Amino acid sequence: QVQLVESGGGLVQAGGSLRLSCAASGSIFSISPMAWYRQAPGKQRELVARIISGGTTIYADSVKGRFTISRDNAKRTVYLQMNSLKPEDTAVYFCRQTVGDYWGQGTQVTVSS
Repeated sequence: QVQLVESGGGLVQAGGSLRLSCAASGSIFSISPMAWYRQAPGKQRELVARIISGGTTIYADSVKGRFTISRDNAKRTVYLQMNSLKPEDTAVYFCRQTVGDYWGQGTQVTVSS
């Protein structure tokens, strides 16, 4: 059974930065695409960023140029560096391991104006 544990969320002022981490158990992390999603109150969960095992990334248009997804296969960890945060980035952020469709419990990010 794969477990994903997110950390790094919190309260930050607009323009600030946060770095989210997602630590995974299991042996298939290195071959699986990994992704960050977010869900704001009253809204559907949306894809924020995705990275495949070889390092290719995709981003939602709303975060391009501000967020960076990366991974460390040796540590079985995926990161989301979030810069120039905006109040509209406020949401619960979830980590997902695509192979097997595993999700973390989520971490709250709140950006104050």
